[in-house]
Parts: sequence; C-alpha cells; structure tokens
Amino acid sequence: VQLQASGGGLVQAGGSLRLSCAASGRTFSNYVMGWFRQAPGKEREFVAAIRWSGGGTRYADSVKGRFTISKDVAKNTGYLQMNSMKPEDTAVYYCGATTVVFSSWDDPERYHYWGQGTQVTVSS
Repeated sequence: VQLQASGGGLVQAGGSLRLSCAASGRTFSNYVMGWFRQAPGKEREFVAAIRWSGGGTRYADSVKGRFTISKDVAKNTGYLQMNSMKPEDTAVYYCGATTVVFSSWDDPERYHYWGQGTQVTVSS
C-alpha cells in the first residue's frame, strides 16, 4: 500500500484546512486509515482514524468537535477536515494504514504503512 498525503499549509487560528490521503497498491477495503501528527521534539500523536469498509471512526480528545475524518471509497482517498484550528495543531501530519482492532487505532506502532507527511502551521 502506498499513501500520499497532501493539503497542508499555513492558516490563521480559527481557520480551516482539509488534508487528503490517497491510497494505492493493494485493495484498501480491509484497512483502517489513521491520521497522526508530530510536532518538533514531540512523539507522534494520534489524531483520528476511520475504518475503510463499513463505519467506525475514532478521534483524539484534543480534536473532537473540530476535526472530521471521512473517506471517498471510489477515489480511495481519505480526508481530515480541520476547523477552528489552534496554534497547538501545528505539526507534520501523517496518514497511515493498519488492520488492527479498534482499541489499537491510536497506536502508531501498529500501523503498517505511512504517507510522507504534510506540514500544517497555525499562526496566532
């Protein structure tokens, strides 16, 4: 599986961005797509995840109510809509793919594939 993340950029606090993650390679239907972020000097942090086949989403508490994860199965592309952004959302955002159960969706060590990362900067 290859993942290609895009959509990062510079936005003011309170603004919005939408990240995309295009998947290619093998059939993606058995996977979960997750979004993580990593700020300088910090560990990679879970943001959100979605089961590709059927329903099921999960969010970090820090983004609940502000971020929305979604998917377009026909395009094999996942999205992370980020609203009401804060300076603390500044990080490199990565999309990943895993087949693990729901309880492990927030563990970056359990992801098998990663995209290249896209920088998101929120100015105050």
